[in-house]
Amino acid sequence: MERQPGQTPKPIKRSALRLRTGKAYYTAKRYWQWLKLNKALASERQAELLPYRYFSHQTPLRRKLKNVDMWMQDNKVVNLKIAAAKVDKILLRPGEVFSYWRLIGKPAKAKGYLPGMALRNGAFFAETGGGLCQLSNLIFWMTLHTPLTVTERHRHGYDVFPDADRTQPFGSGATCFYPYGDLMIHNDTQDTYQLCIRVGEEYLYGEWRVSAEPRRIYKIVEKNHRFQSEYWGGYTRHNELHQQCFDLHKNLLYEKPIIQNSAITMYSPLLPD
Repeated sequence: MERQPGQTPKPIKRSALRLRTGKAYYTAKRYWQWLKLNKALASERQAELLPYRYFSHQTPLRRKLKNVDMWMQDNKVVNLKIAAAKVDKILLRPGEVFSYWRLIGKPAKAKGYLPGMALRNGAFFAETGGGLCQLSNLIFWMTLHTPLTVTERHRHGYDVFPDADRTQPFGSGATCFYPYGDLMIHNDTQDTYQLCIRVGEEYLYGEWRVSAEPRRIYKIVEKNHRFQSEYWGGYTRHNELHQQCFDLHKNLLYEKPIIQNSAITMYSPLLPD
């Protein structure tokens, strides 16, 4: 059947050899990128907090998900505590680049990481270090509410679970897979920023702090959200995220599109909960 304009191609199942070859290539490419950036990569921490909070957010550590054992989420909390310690209080000075994986490193069993929930090709499974996407999601969402520039972000190609108490728009996260699926943020402002992360009992907390009093307020709005029936029999989900910028008097200065999301749904959007 010929694909019509605006339709999403059917997912392709790649061979094990193709996957291994691709992983090796993109891993080498990532290490080379880190080597070239070198001194531009953020690495310094400061225990003392910068004076101003730009944006803060929190997300629940545990959610009841269909067919997902809670021990995976308990292990995820352990993984988040290890990773959070690597990025907490990091400074992002003017001209520097924040690299999520360069700071955290490979989430290996020898470092204390446990099997947690990970997603791949529309399915979930237990993987050492699983669950760290919650941290990259949080950092990405907070960054969208600052003048910082996201230079690399990845999204899931599948929408696995129906919305349940969603507080953020669909597609507002950033998935991560070591080392080639990174989250990278460039500070092209004149101010220094500081990332603060804390794992509590029920929530993962984060905030971006800054050296100078914020002069702009940012808001993220969703547009053109829809589910679409595809020619190959499945459903896909689509939306756009726009960033609105306001002055301190709440006057809208500009609005710009920043993200277009498309994902294959692993459930029927037409069925009731």
